[in-house]
Amino acid sequence: MHPGHELILGGQRSGKTRRAEQLAAVWLATPGHEAVVVATATVSDEEMRARIERHRADRAATLARAGCIEEPLAIAAVIAAQSAPQRLLVVDCLTLWLTNALWPAIVGLDAPALDDAGFDAACRELCEALRAAPGPVVLVSNETGLGPVPADAATRRWLDALGRLHQAVAAACARVTLVVAGQALAVKR
Repeated sequence: MHPGHELILGGQRSGKTRRAEQLAAVWLATPGHEAVVVATATVSDEEMRARIERHRADRAATLARAGCIEEPLAIAAVIAAQSAPQRLLVVDCLTLWLTNALWPAIVGLDAPALDDAGFDAACRELCEALRAAPGPVVLVSNETGLGPVPADAATRRWLDALGRLHQAVAAACARVTLVVAGQALAVKR
């Protein structure tokens, strides 16, 4: 496991993306270092389009030297292809990646929805790419499993898959951080 791998979890608007961007800015301060953001969001409605544009503008302001790859599904392949010792990858975010994989039609993707076995295989592929990555990878995801059990089966399946994903990715990362109200709490160091 690369010592620079970090999973950043938090609620919506908790500051988790800001933390990932701060880590990337520190990384970029060293000569010869590069950073690439792997954005998983897709435009499914006008509100989401505005969110994506806001994230692009924020990155342009805080990480002007960072590249960006917009990839809603094949993040394991991007990590495998883009990871290098001098390059930090920031994957933002796993929550949207999971939504894209389980419900692609809802977010406007022309791809088959993954069943449980397909999702487990994609999760393994992601963790294998992380373990093989020669450079640091910072992954951002929403911690959504702290509330009540949802009433519908589809949402319960999604939450269960997200919980399994977080556990697997946390095992492949040297650090896990929970961000609450903009404050980073070390979960695993």
